[in-house]
Amino acid sequence: MSEKYQVAAATPLNNETVERIRQDFPILNQQVFDHQLVYLDSGATSQNPLQVLDAERDYYLGKNSAVHRGAHSLAVDATDAFEDARATVSGFVGAAENELVWTSNATEALNLIAYSFGNASAGIGGETARQFALEEGDEIVTTELEHHANIIPWQILAARTGATLKHIPLLENGTIDYDAAEKIVTDRTKILAFTHVSNVLGSVTNVDFMVKLAQKHGAFTVLDACQSVPHTPVNFETLGVDFAAFSAHKMLAPTGIGALYGRNELLEAMPPFLTGGSMITKVTMTEAQWMPAPIKFEAGTQRVSQAVAWAEAVRYLEHLGMENVHAWETTLGQRLAEGISQIEGVRLLGPAAGEERTGLASIHVDGVHPHDVGQLLDTQGIAVRVGHHCAQPLHRALGITASTRASTYMYNTTDDIDRFLDALSQVRNYFGL
Repeated sequence: MSEKYQVAAATPLNNETVERIRQDFPILNQQVFDHQLVYLDSGATSQNPLQVLDAERDYYLGKNSAVHRGAHSLAVDATDAFEDARATVSGFVGAAENELVWTSNATEALNLIAYSFGNASAGIGGETARQFALEEGDEIVTTELEHHANIIPWQILAARTGATLKHIPLLENGTIDYDAAEKIVTDRTKILAFTHVSNVLGSVTNVDFMVKLAQKHGAFTVLDACQSVPHTPVNFETLGVDFAAFSAHKMLAPTGIGALYGRNELLEAMPPFLTGGSMITKVTMTEAQWMPAPIKFEAGTQRVSQAVAWAEAVRYLEHLGMENVHAWETTLGQRLAEGISQIEGVRLLGPAAGEERTGLASIHVDGVHPHDVGQLLDTQGIAVRVGHHCAQPLHRALGITASTRASTYMYNTTDDIDRFLDALSQVRNYFGL
């Protein structure tokens, strides 16, 4: 075992090994209202191990410079670190280096696709970009499961181009209605955008079904992978999607950086979204020529230190082994679902206990607003998410306006789950219900 890590490579995760791993996360040792912190909000933002914090600090101490520009040694070192980070992160998701575009977050990555397609629809990009153009009569299809970031960009693209936006409904258990999908996706469909894992329900989409359905009708596939890449082995090439978006801050890395995966031949043909410095080869007062992908989508000063830190987060996860991370979080997720199902007056949203789900669970407590649930749990040191989780259409389909979400990661123990369940079981009684 390297001295850099608390456990040997690919060690199966259990309470004992997780307790050792937690030594890399000092923030988890703090007290909240005189209780040991239980952090169950990693679905929103994960915590950072010391190794990741050190990587970003070391970059600023020894390599900080503008990338892709300077001829001096420091700039060369910074550029090497930046591009090495791209190679590390792209390899983690089964992509080539020229298939990974740095963005500010996953939301920007999804917007990049939508606005690039909109630019193609306006004639920008020439003949090679025509394949992405939309017009009246074309359709964009998404699902009722989606985060707003995978809905609103398509609303705007439809408004810009005259295309029609449709959605695939859900079944009563919160999973996609695949029978309905086969009727909704047609030869008029240009884009099929869907989430890999619901950020509210923890349900897992059948990506193979959706990709084959899109390919049957010649549509591009766009995958929201924000809740899958941090928690389970993911290979975009194997999945067969055309595009995918994911974020660093949900997988042990800093905020302020995300990534767009796109098949290289598509990225090369797409017109840029943001424009300005760094992404060009030639500029006159009337026209410009662009760099090859992915650089043509990376205008302006880049998120260099964040990329370097993200690569360190990837190495941390690879050391643990994503199969181990997935197995442990599945255990935690099922413990959550089973425990919630036994509490009177509390409704588990999404797949029932025993059905496929990831390590998160959202609930509706009869008679108690989610914000009140969250604040009461906070007084016991338990951090959860409350609200609509940027998924208002999904909550509307479930017949509620908001929910309380507990989401786990590889640094959580079964004791964390049990403390949450014990506190949750007291909520309705506390409010006199």
